[in-house]
Amino acid sequence: MPVPHDIAAETELWDTYADSAFKDDAGPSFCWTQYAGHGPGTELLGTPVTVLELGCGTGRALAYLARQGVKATGVDLSPRMVQRAGEKWAPLGVRIEQGEVIDWLATDRGRYDAVYSIFGAAWFTDPSRLFPLVRRHLAPGGVFAFSQPPAIPGAYGPQGMYKGGFAGKAMFTYRYSYKPAVWERHLLRAGFSSVETSIVDAPRPGHIGTLIMRARP
Repeated sequence: MPVPHDIAAETELWDTYADSAFKDDAGPSFCWTQYAGHGPGTELLGTPVTVLELGCGTGRALAYLARQGVKATGVDLSPRMVQRAGEKWAPLGVRIEQGEVIDWLATDRGRYDAVYSIFGAAWFTDPSRLFPLVRRHLAPGGVFAFSQPPAIPGAYGPQGMYKGGFAGKAMFTYRYSYKPAVWERHLLRAGFSSVETSIVDAPRPGHIGTLIMRARP
């Protein structure tokens, strides 16, 4: 059942997040997991000439790829984050645009060798709407990959999520959590033909791991 995303309210939420997440002294970095330096790297994207990051946040992953000569584009809902990340990484040739990801993809004319999301828009957007659009934006032989925490057992589908604690202004969004087999079905229905799933264990036993999905047309 669809959930009622309030894009204006979610934009405010992510603008608030930008104030704490963006660090002026943080350099380019690419990591699929929530643990710095842990897990696979850019090899999951192959050797792309062009990439698109969905929910690119601080832009550090895009900057890392741009330094390797990749033409890097990102989209993010937060105007504040887009302004700060765009200004910081523009000298590397990174292009970051503001928009709600479904609307942005519906009008973008680009084709990309790799589309990816790192704890980004693929976690916070209805996959039945997002994945077909991603499929249409992939160049021949392209790859779509995304990472996020594995679903909590028994808690599947769209999940309400407060941001900024529980004692302030009521700001919330929705994240989408499924078993790997359900993510695979979403990808196959969207027109992907090859899907790979992996769970990267945390560096310390008992800590939260990372789900990584990778798909090709």
